Amino acid sequence: MEDVSDPPFRLMCKRFGADLLYTEFISSGGLAYEAEGSMMKLDIYEEERPVAIQIFGGDVEQVRQATRIVDAVQPDIIDINFGCPVKKVVCKDGGAGILKNLPKMRKLTAAVVAETDKPVTVKTRLGWNDQTIQILEVAKMLEDTGIQALAVHARTRSQMYKGEARWEWLKKIKEESGIQIPLIGNGDASSPERIEAMFDETGVDAVMIGRAAIGNPWIFRDTKIFRETGELPPPPTWNQRCEAVAEHLALKCEWLGERKGVLEMRRMYGGYFKGFAGASALRQLIMVPQDLDGVLEVLLNFSEDDLVAAKSTPNVRAVAVRATLPTSTRSLISQ
Repeated sequence: MEDVSDPPFRLMCKRFGADLLYTEFISSGGLAYEAEGSMMKLDIYEEERPVAIQIFGGDVEQVRQATRIVDAVQPDIIDINFGCPVKKVVCKDGGAGILKNLPKMRKLTAAVVAETDKPVTVKTRLGWNDQTIQILEVAKMLEDTGIQALAVHARTRSQMYKGEARWEWLKKIKEESGIQIPLIGNGDASSPERIEAMFDETGVDAVMIGRAAIGNPWIFRDTKIFRETGELPPPPTWNQRCEAVAEHLALKCEWLGERKGVLEMRRMYGGYFKGFAGASALRQLIMVPQDLDGVLEVLLNFSEDDLVAAKSTPNVRAVAVRATLPTSTRSLISQ
């Protein structure tokens, strides 16, 4: 969730029912050297709590130093990422790379636990590959080192994000590892029905939702309703989606400044409007304005009628321009 789980994204998830929030992972080396990008990722809002700040790294002294820096920010939890499969992370024993060196995993975990009085948690994977799955032993080792909860993405590093998550291993961890700390399941928690199935099939204590929340903060609300009633609520309407995008954009601009907030929000639009035929017309239009008011004017004036017109008209950009853009900006759109 790098470059996704920033404060505005997390606040949107909180608004719709997330119980615990995690920051995007932060390089311990970046924190140790006080890199601007890494330090900015430490920003948390009071409204987010409880919130965990997640760090990664394979250098024990850097991890130790980073923990002290994170501790000073006063998160509710410090989390260690031993799960990221990306090559540039694992090549230095960061993320899932540490699954090839379990003694060092223990040492890194112990260093974090020793440097803070906050609860320490870990996120990891089943193993490096199918031949090195030792998650039952790893879970117990991490508990004995002092962590307070364990999140497991039920894939190996070699799987990356491909294939189905192997939930049977989550059940084995709960029943065979001997751990007493909470187990958080992760992997293919993509809908309220799937999340409920993970609880039922594995016995996990909590479910971690990642990619399924991108452009869909309603997944937290919908899952809670589904678990309580067995029924799914109606999906958000077009207007509700536009209003949520407007709120998310405003939060982005507040956090990053208007210009940068407008630019960075562009990567989020596809998720919010996924599945709506004709929405590509709106996505093209809101890429044009460079300021918050300009984007909001286009966004909040693009109606469902415009969506229908864009769906049925070959020249969707021209139709959307006539329907939504103020005269002063129409010249910016090529037809």
